[in-house]
Formats: sequence, structure tokens, C-alpha cells
Amino acid sequence: MHVSNIVLAQAATQAVNINPGLAAIGYGLGAIGPGIGVGLIFAAVINGTARQPEAQGKLQGIGFSTFVLTEVLALIGIVIYFIASAAGA
Repeated sequence: MHVSNIVLAQAATQAVNINPGLAAIGYGLGAIGPGIGVGLIFAAVINGTARQPEAQGKLQGIGFSTFVLTEVLALIGIVIYFIASAAGA
């Protein structure tokens, strides 16, 4: 058995202890990206509606669908936060 296999086996059996406070800070930093993304999405929808009011329906549909895709990133981040804080307890 190679030494690298032994090291990998030992690393796989050790539990990772993450401080819940550090996990919360990590989630807060991770939520900055989706927050900026949502702001940019709706700024583009407002700008597009101001330029072409007749396209408001299409722009709102596209805006809300991209909002959902962006917000999923924040939800994934909070799930990872709960997993990390549960592993650290």
C-alpha cells in the first residue's frame, strides 16, 4: 500500500471541525455575490423597461427567472452553512 493511500484514508476518517461563527462569516461573504447579482438583474429590467415600455412583460419574465437562478446560489450557501455548523458541533 502506498503512503499516499494511507494518508488519504486517514484524512477521509477525520471529522472536520469548523467553528459555527466562521461558517456564518463564510455564508455572509458568499451571499454578497447573489445580492449584487439580484441588484444588477433588476437594474437591467428597469433600464430595459424605460427604453422600451412595450417589452415590459418579456423583461419581467426574464428578470424573475434569472432572479430565481441567482437566489438559488444563496440558498445553496445557507444549506452549506447549516451542514458546516452541524459538523462543527
